[in-house]
Amino acid sequence: MLLNQNNQQGMQQSSQLSPMQQFGGHELMSAHEAIGAIIGSLDHLTIYEQHVQDQQLTNIMQRQRAFLTQIYNTVIDTLKTGQDPAVKTQTYQMEENNQSVYGMKQSAPKKPIQAINELTDECISNGILGHLKGIASQFTMTALEATNPVLRRIFADSVPNVIEMAYEMYLYQNKHQYYQVPQLKQEDMQIITNGFAPIQGNISH
Repeated sequence: MLLNQNNQQGMQQSSQLSPMQQFGGHELMSAHEAIGAIIGSLDHLTIYEQHVQDQQLTNIMQRQRAFLTQIYNTVIDTLKTGQDPAVKTQTYQMEENNQSVYGMKQSAPKKPIQAINELTDECISNGILGHLKGIASQFTMTALEATNPVLRRIFADSVPNVIEMAYEMYLYQNKHQYYQVPQLKQEDMQIITNGFAPIQGNISH
């Protein structure tokens, strides 16, 4: 009986805690990983900036860097207060059109660079895309396991924005043939796309 009482005393509902205390240990570790992913991306955007050749890539990087900086500040704000941040989650607007180029074209085999002077726009854009994929994954995992409702919503609402930035970088790469998209034969594509049928009838309970 005494053991049960002690256990109950150690359990607290969020309503009994101040907003600054309404974080679970697991979510704080996940948030730490997610924030680290943003910092890593911002660090590399800073490093890459002086090596970019294409002005269009520079413009994309500057827009994405500014947006990631705001996400970072918004997350940190809520992490310190447990409450709504001063600047709420924004919506990222990419400037690339969403047309992909399909097909493969022969190119020189790729290999890791051995010196900084070998850094190209292809290397840079590929590195940024990798960072954005990492952020999207970390944000998703954190949102799935966050207990603080404000922090959870910030991470969840930021995932579509990071996806949009990654898509913009993919489109840039695709347009310059850095990211080529092979296709299946038409008959194989039709087999797959026609391989599913909708559920018929009333699906409501």
